[in-house]
Amino acid sequence: MFMNKTKVLLILTQDVLDRARVLAGKATAALKLPVSLQIVLRALIEVGLKQEDRAVLLANIEDQAKAVRLQRSAARRAEPRGN
Repeated sequence: MFMNKTKVLLILTQDVLDRARVLAGKATAALKLPVSLQIVLRALIEVGLKQEDRAVLLANIEDQAKAVRLQRSAARRAEPRGN
């Protein structure tokens, strides 16, 4: 099924992970098939990428990009100078 696959490290908040687990449970019950968290996350990513022109998706991307910038900036300020 996945001939050309790549591994990715994905860091999520506990809230997002919990919501994805709930969705996996609901999908398992509705489909009467085992649905893993990995299956749910793959599906959400694929569906999200198909909606690249959506304002909500773009706003979410912007929020995450700004959060990463702030974290990196704070980490640089915390590094000791002089090495």
